[in-house]
Parts: sequence; C-alpha cells; structure tokens
Amino acid sequence: MKKFKNSDFIIPISVMLQLCIINGIFAYLITDTYLNVYHILYYNIAWILILNGVKYYPFARKDRFFTKIRKAIQLYVVYGLAYFTLFSFMDELHDTVEYYLLVYILLCLALFTYRAFFFWLRSKYRSGGGNSVKLVVLGGDDNLEKIQKVFDVPDLGYRYNGFFSDNHSEKLGYLGKVEDSFLYILENDIDEIYCEASKFNSQELKNLIGFADNNLIKFKVLLDNKEMFSRAMSIELFESIPVLNLRNVPLDTEYARITKRTFDILFSSLVIITILSWLSPLLFILIKLESKGDLYFKQKRHGFKRQVFWCYKFRSMVTNKSSDTKMATKNDARVTKIGNFLRKTSIDELPQFINVFKGDMSVVGPRPHMELHTDHFESSVDKYLVRHFVKPGITGLAQTKGYRGEIENKRDIQNRVRLDIFYVEKWTLWLDLSIILNTIANIFKKEEKAY
Repeated sequence: MKKFKNSDFIIPISVMLQLCIINGIFAYLITDTYLNVYHILYYNIAWILILNGVKYYPFARKDRFFTKIRKAIQLYVVYGLAYFTLFSFMDELHDTVEYYLLVYILLCLALFTYRAFFFWLRSKYRSGGGNSVKLVVLGGDDNLEKIQKVFDVPDLGYRYNGFFSDNHSEKLGYLGKVEDSFLYILENDIDEIYCEASKFNSQELKNLIGFADNNLIKFKVLLDNKEMFSRAMSIELFESIPVLNLRNVPLDTEYARITKRTFDILFSSLVIITILSWLSPLLFILIKLESKGDLYFKQKRHGFKRQVFWCYKFRSMVTNKSSDTKMATKNDARVTKIGNFLRKTSIDELPQFINVFKGDMSVVGPRPHMELHTDHFESSVDKYLVRHFVKPGITGLAQTKGYRGEIENKRDIQNRVRLDIFYVEKWTLWLDLSIILNTIANIFKKEEKAY
C-alpha cells in the first residue's frame, strides 16, 4: 500500500498561506469592513470557490512561474469582481472606492509575490530530493536518451532508477528483464512506470496495467510514432470506444468561433470607422497622382477550407499583368513611390479589414496566398493545407517571427507552415492579442522583408 508523502500536503498548505495573506491584508487595511463574520466567510469561501472554478490547482510537475500566468491573472480578476461586489451591497463605505482599489492592487501584488516564492521554494525542495517521483522504464532503451533529458532536470523532481528490457543492454541503468521488474518496483517503492507500448502485445500491456493499478502505481505509455504523436491531439469517447483525434483545432468549438468572430467584427469596425474612412480618400488622390489605376488592388486568394475570395489591398504597384503570378521582390520595379511607403509601413494591408468585416478573413491567422502558389505549395510542402483549417489573417504568428513577404527558398515556406500549424492547434484569444501587439511593434522596427 502506498504511503502518503509530505508533498501531498503542498497544495493544502499553499491555499492556507494564500488565505492568510488575504485575511492579513484585509484585517489590517480595511478593518471596519473586514471585522464582520459574514464578510470574513465571504472573502475566504469566495477565494476557495474561485480557485476551484478556474482550475488553478493542481500544478503539473513541469509547470514553472510563467507557465500558467494567464490562469493566475484570471484568478485575480474574478476574485476582484467578487471583492467589489460585496461593497455594492453595503449601505455606506468607510473609505473611498480609490482606497479599496488600492488595497486590492496591494493584495494582488502580495499574492503574485507569494506565487514566485512558491515556485522558487518548490524548485529548491525538489532539487534537495523532496516532492520526488521514483520511476522505471519498461520495454527498451530506444527513447531513453530523449526522455532522460527530462528526468535529469533537478527541479522537476524525477528520480530515474533505470529500465527493464527483455533484450540485454550494456547501457547504464539496465536493471534486467521485464519479468524482474515487478519485485524491483515493489521493493523500491516506485511511483510511476513508463512503458514503451510497441514492445508489448495487448495481453502483456493489460497485465502490466493491472499490476500498476493493483499496487497504486501510475502507469504511463511512451508512444514512439513521432509523426503521429508529436502534434496536438485530443481523445473523444464514442460510447465506450476511445477515439484519438490527431488534429486538435480549438476553433472547431462554437464558443471559440463566436469569440473570435466577435473580436474580428469589433476590431475591423473600429479600423474602418476611425482610419479607413479618412485615409482612403487621401490615398485615392496620392495614388492617382502617381499612376493610373484603381485605389484598391484585389486578388483571388484561398481562405478557410481552401475557399476562394477576393483579397483587398491599397494598390502599391503600377497596373501589370504579372500581379497574379509573381510576388513582390526587393527593389521591384513595379512598386510605385507611394506604394513603397505603403508596403514598408504595411498600410497597404488595411483594406483587408473589409475582408475581416465581411467574414472572409480574420484579424489574426495564416496569411492567404495566391491561387497559383497554393496549388504549388500543397504538393511540395508537407502539411501545407493544414493552415486552411482556420480563416486567413491580416497578420499571423509567422509574420511576427520574420517570415513575411517574399519566399526566397523552401525553408522560408516550411517555417511559415510550421508556425501556422502551431497557431491552428494552439489558438487562444490571448495569442491573437499578443500577435497584434508584436505586429504593431514590428512596424516601428522597419522589418527587413517589408517591401
């Protein structure tokens, strides 16, 4: 039978310390309001309920101070709403609203400081042998070098004892055949078993899992199909049958789509009303003075699920027949003087907010390519079409990382696709906001490939 470890009390103690901070600050700084038994119960119960509601705990073993920083901010914001809600039910306030706000800011700073102290102390505790997990690997040594890099990080608290394999190995850490592992695991109080699934048949795996369950040992499976499993995945249950979804797309959910679309409409409306409304007439005059042609340049591009749409830009080139087949290059003779300025500042992209408002594009997403380029890249670049699982964007993760403009070699497009797929699989509204801020910052940095 597994014994409780001292580390099992880390989270309860942490919550108690947080409550001590909350009660200490409130008791000292808002004494008149705090010294009411109902208020005390409210502040403490609200904290515990919100901790649970935002799923602040437990921390994963690999989590660091900045890993779930958004979760911490979410916790402080929601608790802040609960904090100020109480005052709305009071007949009179003993201090000003500004004072209560200052108290709450001080509380957040104290809790934030405690969070930093918690992770620092946990790291030291683990490095010294506390909060550790003893483990063995069953099945072979194929992935040992990679996984040992994780096991050997001191502040993660893993204690790698060795591996068992039916194939004798001269590698350091070899403990014997798999059949020898059962006694070893029990005698050495092993906490976790990592198993290379490909080395065992279904009955052997069933027996190993049964052994782990019956002895309260966590059983984890190492999957060696890198192509299949080194991607974002999710598991769905069809009746009692587990189905592995190999392409997890957050924007497949209705809530995520509505959230992103609402943001797109609000943001594009703001740009259209406050910027395009006066900038378009001005640029119409400037562009017309330099060259003949329309104010807007429109081009067919592939969007969501490869659907074709008209993409709008301010015209930055003289009218030419190669615009639908040839990308702009450095010192391109087709670019006008005013067009050069528009391209360097990315102002030429602003009409795409009309595309966003219409629903063809999003503010953030993989950049749309010409039809000709899509036809070429889908056959020459692996997973290229995965980027079409979401709407294309005016800016994207790849663009903020320097992969914008002319595609000079195959590595350029491969890196764009890699970053686009990361965005598709890891989308959050926070990620969109960070990309927008990075895009604005890059405009002032005068990017090398902005031509």
